[in-house]
Amino acid sequence: MTWLVVGLGNPGPTYASTRHNIGYMVADALALRMGGTAKNPGWKKHKSGRADVVEGRLAGERVVLGRSRSYMNDSGGAVSTLAKFYDVEPDHVIAIHDELDIDFGMLRVKLGGGDNGHNGLKSMRASLGTGDFYRIRVGIGRPPGRMDVHDFVLKPYSSTERKDLPTYIEEAADAVESLMTAGLERTQSTFNR
Repeated sequence: MTWLVVGLGNPGPTYASTRHNIGYMVADALALRMGGTAKNPGWKKHKSGRADVVEGRLAGERVVLGRSRSYMNDSGGAVSTLAKFYDVEPDHVIAIHDELDIDFGMLRVKLGGGDNGHNGLKSMRASLGTGDFYRIRVGIGRPPGRMDVHDFVLKPYSSTERKDLPTYIEEAADAVESLMTAGLERTQSTFNR
């Protein structure tokens, strides 16, 4: 079976270091684990034109990494296109995304559930016709004070957060590998806190 691992985010350099793009950052870390390099992680434009992909093996499993070439709110179309192309059922789809309701530095792994106001997940649910896919929920915390949520998720990480971000990204990548090889319950007991 092939796993489809999708990092949710927004394309382009403007958004590259923002909280909303943690899914892309974790997908980049996974691309390196699959043989890419810092200069060339291995992303290639999928023939559909809707996503970039890296194909290969990760933790002994056949994996397609995907990143939508459209914005977060429309990422579901790219995900469903890849799922159909690679013949991947929703129970072998893993979405990596930012989560406001989890503090920075914390992860949660789950199967299914609602979209909790996350437009990328909402788009995936609509396009796949189900919410029964795995999620690696990467905490970014809530905005400080009265800052608007939209402004907060599209801001780069703070200098303090950037110090811990590489470790956090690697831990989320570890959780993806664990989910594929050890299953949901063992991964949750290891990574959920």
